[in-house]
Amino acid sequence: MDDIVKLVSEKTGIPESAAEQAVKLVLGELKKKLPEPLGGQLEGILNGNVDAGDLLGSMSGGGGGIIGMLKSLIGGK
Repeated sequence: MDDIVKLVSEKTGIPESAAEQAVKLVLGELKKKLPEPLGGQLEGILNGNVDAGDLLGSMSGGGGGIIGMLKSLIGGK
């Protein structure tokens, strides 16, 4: 998340402390809007504690993560 804070600070010209507050605000709102398995892991992805590839699941038939959830929503196996 530090990388995102630095990027926001650089791109907007605001101090890093203000950029950190903005990033935390947006992250909090995203966590509220996303389905629980994703919202709960979003911060972990940004902090590097969760492997986004594991979260997505294997697209070659593993069926885990987001791919598995999407398949089940549209009636796939």
